[in-house]
Amino acid sequence: MRTLVITGGTDGIGRHLADHYLARGDRVVVVGRDPAKGAAFRAAAGERGTFLRADLDSIARNRAVLAELLASHPRIDALVLCARFYRSHRTLTTDGFEATFAHFYLSRFLFGHGLRDALERTADPVIVNVAGPGAPLAAARLDDLQLTRDYHGGTALGHNGKLNDLLGVAFAEEYRAGRTRYVLVHPGVTATAHTGAYDAPTRAMVTEMARTAKPVACAARPIIEVLDAPPREPLTALVEGRRLAVDGPDFDPAAARLLAARTRALLAGR
Repeated sequence: MRTLVITGGTDGIGRHLADHYLARGDRVVVVGRDPAKGAAFRAAAGERGTFLRADLDSIARNRAVLAELLASHPRIDALVLCARFYRSHRTLTTDGFEATFAHFYLSRFLFGHGLRDALERTADPVIVNVAGPGAPLAAARLDDLQLTRDYHGGTALGHNGKLNDLLGVAFAEEYRAGRTRYVLVHPGVTATAHTGAYDAPTRAMVTEMARTAKPVACAARPIIEVLDAPPREPLTALVEGRRLAVDGPDFDPAAARLLAARTRALLAGR
């Protein structure tokens, strides 16, 4: 029996993965912000399913959930990072961070590094970061990590998606001697809940986009494949199931190391 932790696991791709692995007899811990969705998951999951409520915008709540996970699950086979929340307008968290940066990037940084020891205690550990590899390095504003200039919700997703690419690069380099594999996944446009705080034009665009989006089960299939048989390489990137080279300039190790150092400085003392 394996243990999987899934952030953003109360709907969409995350919920599909949770249901799939529960049906196979595994233990699944789902992390989400909506108590009603969490209650629905727990009602369907049985004793092998756990819901942890968390606002992943909050550094303190991220750290509290990590402590709870490590206390109750000292061995974790897989971590799947799915949580995402769109914001049409720039918003600051209680910690003073730009909210998309905090939710979409900082929380994933904290979860990956925070749960690594528990992952290393298992035979074939893997982290799957569902963020969207494939963008050029220029999509990341490394000189303006919190988008203080010219904020746009779509730009914020692209920027933080690229930061997650660099997170994977730095993680794989730092822990190259370990067993944990890091997999970056772009599932393609998928018919999920697309949770967010949208302005009217963006909401209309998302509604129209959902009409032709791929089903969740289709988007989840390549993720299930890597969860069942993690790649041997320290870092892998997949775009709709196709492998993407991770040794080019868009996965620059120097940029990844710079981002990791700046991230640790931002989080120091929090």
